Amino acid sequence: MRDVIVPLAIDEALPPGGSTLFTASGHSMGTGWSARMMLPPGADGAAVERALQAELDEIVAQMSHWDSTSLLARYNGAPAGSWHVLPPQFYDVAAYALQVAQDSGGAYDPAAGELVALWGFGPAARYDRAGFRAPDALTIGALLARRRARQPVLDRVNRRLLQPGGATLDFSSVAKGYAVDRMAACLEARSVRHFVVEAGGELRGAGVKDNGEPWWVEIEAVPDAATPPAVVALHGLAIATSGDYRQYFEHATLHGLQRAAHTLDPRSGQPVANGVASVTVLASTCMAADALSTALTVLGAQDGLAFADERSIAARFLVRGADGLSESVSAAWRRMQQ
Repeated sequence: MRDVIVPLAIDEALPPGGSTLFTASGHSMGTGWSARMMLPPGADGAAVERALQAELDEIVAQMSHWDSTSLLARYNGAPAGSWHVLPPQFYDVAAYALQVAQDSGGAYDPAAGELVALWGFGPAARYDRAGFRAPDALTIGALLARRRARQPVLDRVNRRLLQPGGATLDFSSVAKGYAVDRMAACLEARSVRHFVVEAGGELRGAGVKDNGEPWWVEIEAVPDAATPPAVVALHGLAIATSGDYRQYFEHATLHGLQRAAHTLDPRSGQPVANGVASVTVLASTCMAADALSTALTVLGAQDGLAFADERSIAARFLVRGADGLSESVSAAWRRMQQ
């Protein structure tokens, strides 16, 4: 039977009379984005679409690790001891990501860009290109030793970030979620209160459609899952899923072929191998859902569930076992199940 997830708090307000369903879309961050909204009378849909694209373009200009001219790239290449005053968007992401890193005991780390590149999941020397070889234990150990002395320092009072020398930020597990939040804020600033926005499969919704129904979406499904994906009413909620089936490769080890998924454990320097196939998180912001789904994947089902329950995080784990996939959910998730 398909699970149905609904928020605990519901706003019964309907879209203004005369609102029309409008769809906007485009490309950003190497993927597509879309927005469905109940457009109030007199609103210019084309102008809203341009504003949404402009929001996303600014995120790319600040946080892309593929663009050598981005603020993130300039920070990564800056000299040791330099301080960088941050624009609001970059500051919001850096502050939240570093807080999750601290809370998770390093299971999540936005400064693990060098490790991501070493395993072939960065913008260069990709795992799917000729000549790539998985790193050996000595190389990984040396990198971890270097990283311990290369942690960025955030000055929250002056909203600036220290480059200690060689710190390599990678916001790929949080920036897309933040971009979805910025899309939502862009719509709300234009008096659009009923919408669902999406970028690369991460979503956030508010309000309802003209018939009073919420914006129903399916949870991203693991390819070999036997049960149908749950559906969620995205009413004041955001959703993100981290899964081991998106980007991975297999490489030879002393113990045979080993699967290397794109989610890495910053503490060990190795790809996650705890059996977690996917973690889905529901939160009030997509930035939180994005970062926390990654952190919980690294922590694993047992420690991850404890972490989620301590912080009232709504999370669903799918774990691979000898008999297939098993599901575990946090208490906050269970409260929303119907």
